[in-house]
Amino acid sequence: MSKALDPKDGFGHVETWVFDLDNTLYPADCNLFAQIDRRMSEFIANCFSIPLAEAQIMRETYYYEHGTTLAGLIRLHDICPNSFLDYVHDIDLGVVEAAPDLGAAIDALPGQKFIFTNGSRKHAEAVSARLGLLDHFEDIFDIHALEYIYPKPMREAYERFFKAHDIVAAGAAMFDDLPHNLATAHRLGMTTVLVDCAPTPHPEHQAIAGWAELPAHIHHRTDALTAFLAEIVARPAQGGSEKRVAPLCYIA
Repeated sequence: MSKALDPKDGFGHVETWVFDLDNTLYPADCNLFAQIDRRMSEFIANCFSIPLAEAQIMRETYYYEHGTTLAGLIRLHDICPNSFLDYVHDIDLGVVEAAPDLGAAIDALPGQKFIFTNGSRKHAEAVSARLGLLDHFEDIFDIHALEYIYPKPMREAYERFFKAHDIVAAGAAMFDDLPHNLATAHRLGMTTVLVDCAPTPHPEHQAIAGWAELPAHIHHRTDALTAFLAEIVARPAQGGSEKRVAPLCYIA
């Protein structure tokens, strides 16, 4: 899978590395989101005294209309965000295994590194600790910092993140499993990397499987994040200008 060369084909300009959490830093086959989705539906069913099936429809509707289920619940029903987040992130993390090679690859990247997630800091810290990555990032920018109602892919989410950490978009790379999150990152000038987590029930993941080529807003794609990051670090040592080489597309 390839496309015409772009000024951001290389990573020599990148000073800030930004990673989504779920289905990006850990593999999708951990299936944490199945647990989270079920907990969200249960929370809604209990809160509104409605059947679980109806709650599932409500969860999905708010996700697509407001960016996250929580944003819809706050905007339309003034739900307490902490009650929701504590409930939905009370899940079994035993399926998440330590990833020392990924940690080493992240450490080798030049510059600062962040987690940027629509989940809570508490959830991100718990998952990162399981992965052995908690100490590899300068900070976690979470849904609390976004005041709950400005999640990715909203432009304001990225602008708040940039302002909080004095980040220049043109010098930053964004790694995410959802193409629509990368679309906003691209519009703001970031280098974008799709972490292809393989098909899950999410419609965007299903659509990726049918791509014949990368969309214009995605500079790179990989389904092997650790190897991809290692290649970024090794690439400049291969000689020549990074910007003259083809986009990275590491598919194992």
